[in-house]
Amino acid sequence: MDNLPNFHLGNLILFLSVVAWAVAQILKVVVVLVQKHRLDFRNILSSGGMPSSHSAFVCACAAATGNLYGWSSALFAIAAVLAIVVMYDASHVRKAAGEQAKILNYMMEHWTEMKPELFGKELKELLGHTPIQVFAGAVLGVAIGFCGSWLFL
Repeated sequence: MDNLPNFHLGNLILFLSVVAWAVAQILKVVVVLVQKHRLDFRNILSSGGMPSSHSAFVCACAAATGNLYGWSSALFAIAAVLAIVVMYDASHVRKAAGEQAKILNYMMEHWTEMKPELFGKELKELLGHTPIQVFAGAVLGVAIGFCGSWLFL
């Protein structure tokens, strides 16, 4: 381990978390390409979609923390609690906000009489994730966090 270059700037947990986030964001472009036959690089920085980069990010953090500091450590407990809160938010709170945006966008499209200036911009509907998207992001994050921390120990 001492002979390996310090390419992760001394913080392996943070490095692996960012790698998991980046892989998830790139996979979103691939998923859209396969499903919709459209290459859309805007998905690289977007929220929502498959897999959840939020889940991948926090699960990589938790997995790497557990692997490096022990599964019964206080550090792992904190990382795991944070991961659970983020995944719950992604699949419930932000998902509900996206559903509301979908309804509001429909109302704005069919508002034929007066369209106030407030309704000039379409709302972003893809804010949250389905449970399967959160699960896929979690699996990706755990795999990267665990395997990466094991490889660089």
